[in-house]
Amino acid sequence: MLLVIVEHDRGNLPEAAREALTAGRSLAATLDLELHAAVVGEGGADVTDELGVYGAETVHLVEHDLLTDYGPEAWATALTQLVESIEPEVVVSVGSDRGNEVLAHIAARLDQPFAANCLTVEPGDPWTLTRVQWGGSLLEDATLVADLPIVSFALHGVVSEPAESPEDPTVETFTADLDDSVATTIVADRVVLTFGVTLPTAPLVVGGGRGVGSAVGFAPLEELAAELGGVVGCSRAVTNNGWRPHSDQVGQTGTRIAPELYIASGISGAIQHWVGAMASKKILAINTDKDANMVSRADYAVIGDLHEVIPAITAEIRRRRS
Repeated sequence: MLLVIVEHDRGNLPEAAREALTAGRSLAATLDLELHAAVVGEGGADVTDELGVYGAETVHLVEHDLLTDYGPEAWATALTQLVESIEPEVVVSVGSDRGNEVLAHIAARLDQPFAANCLTVEPGDPWTLTRVQWGGSLLEDATLVADLPIVSFALHGVVSEPAESPEDPTVETFTADLDDSVATTIVADRVVLTFGVTLPTAPLVVGGGRGVGSAVGFAPLEELAAELGGVVGCSRAVTNNGWRPHSDQVGQTGTRIAPELYIASGISGAIQHWVGAMASKKILAINTDKDANMVSRADYAVIGDLHEVIPAITAEIRRRRS
């Protein structure tokens, strides 16, 4: 069997989990293996039907009184015990912060190598991999030799797709044997800072860079994002200048986005920003510099002043809707 470690947030699947299942399903088909999924803690039972939609034939619910919320040591210890019990031939997840952290813990406990952030995985003797390095600016060809291959797929490197033939998964409960010491790092409480659409999940993002000119200059971007049901993001230069909070930053040291459309206005397109935006399905660049990196990488470009172009787009949208 191939085991996919599925992260969830109190019974809600993030897009990363669907990507993990899609990648795992493809690899399982190549290896002619059954596709199993493991979910940890409270709320796991709420996602079993959706796991079946993405091809999981068996779902393992990993339970214990300590598994009330996410904790890397607790999750990894429980999942290691599951792996030792069911003996999968491959273990995979997606390379989110949580996915990579948990797989690294599992690999260390099992004394196995861990290949992180893979774009392609070809089983063989040895396995051959293409991995994302340096935040997306470098692709590395590598080989993997392991008794138990443990692999994470690059976040947003796979387009999630439901299985052609959804499964009605068998659900099996696994009760972990945990000591209180593994709960030294675990989420104890949460405070909701943002309601509704957020930067990582937004279907449309309007990004602004140094070319916006000031904090006040983001008002037209906010208007356009509101009209289109999206959110506003920004480059690192903007947060460095104090125009927007770090939570709005798109990039290697900020948030990685994957919207249907990213409108990058006044952004030069440095590699650090591109790493955060490159998973966007389509990119529209608005810039006065036709040779800007973001313009050359974009699917569409408007060469002009964003302070004129963006209000014109908003006005046209409103005109057509009226």
